[in-house]
Amino acid sequence: MEYKDYYKILGIDKKATPEEIKKAYRKLAVKYHPDKNPGDKKSEEKFKEINEANDVLSDPEKRTKYDNLGENWQQYQQAPGASGYDGGRGTGGRNYSYTSGGEGDFSDFFESIFGSGSGFGGGTSGFGGRGRRSSAPMRGEDQEAETTLTLEEAYTGTTRQVNLGEQKLNLKLKPGIAQDQVLRMKGKGGAGRNGGPNGDLMIAIHIARDARFDRKGDDLYFDEPLDVFTAVLGGKIHVNVFDKTVSVQVPAGTDSNKVFRLKGMGMPRYDTPGERGDSFVRMVIQVPKNPSAEDKELWMRLARRKQA
Repeated sequence: MEYKDYYKILGIDKKATPEEIKKAYRKLAVKYHPDKNPGDKKSEEKFKEINEANDVLSDPEKRTKYDNLGENWQQYQQAPGASGYDGGRGTGGRNYSYTSGGEGDFSDFFESIFGSGSGFGGGTSGFGGRGRRSSAPMRGEDQEAETTLTLEEAYTGTTRQVNLGEQKLNLKLKPGIAQDQVLRMKGKGGAGRNGGPNGDLMIAIHIARDARFDRKGDDLYFDEPLDVFTAVLGGKIHVNVFDKTVSVQVPAGTDSNKVFRLKGMGMPRYDTPGERGDSFVRMVIQVPKNPSAEDKELWMRLARRKQA
């Protein structure tokens, strides 16, 4: 039976902190997720190994047992009664999925140690007894997933479909959802045991960078081109913010980089329906390109008047 070095699988040191373990796991899980590597058996196996390693190392009790046994686990399985452990095998395995894709089975070693019930001796009241699974209800494990939205989708609200094996869940995202916000879907995680409740599914939200808008809280910041004639003479311009358009009165003599505040034209407030942040629009004066001979003459006349 092959010994699995879970630290090596996650690419971390044996003294890694829980935060370092989580960070390494999430990075590798995204890289080898079956949804990103369709039909790639090697990536699928790697994904299973990553989930297995994370399940053990992220659990303090399991990690301690793993660290204590190390590569000598085969000896414990082959030598009944050694240190009070008889190698009794559990009757069922667990599955854990990072997102909506593949599943990973635990190795036989950890199935025999951790899957046979409570206690290091296999779930019996004494040492050396045959392992049997505890009948106490056990809550299923929480699972994690992530999805990426455009800023416009975060502005208007949208839906996402999450695949959990053969089960498909439709996730409705309200307008105004924030970067790195985590949504909890109760009871949609790992299955409970012995009548215990299911775990939850936590979905982390990532919002892609937008080419035009910068978001700060519920406010939006962006540039708006302003022709030189309106900057000099003043006038109205129309400004678009996703699904809304507003007229802005530009005073005569407006300088480039002048910022106007558009109240209520920002992001919807996630927990307060009907309310929005503000938009801050910076005017950027556009100089005419390739002017005609007549236009050049007009500009030259203005220049001479300025010099007089």
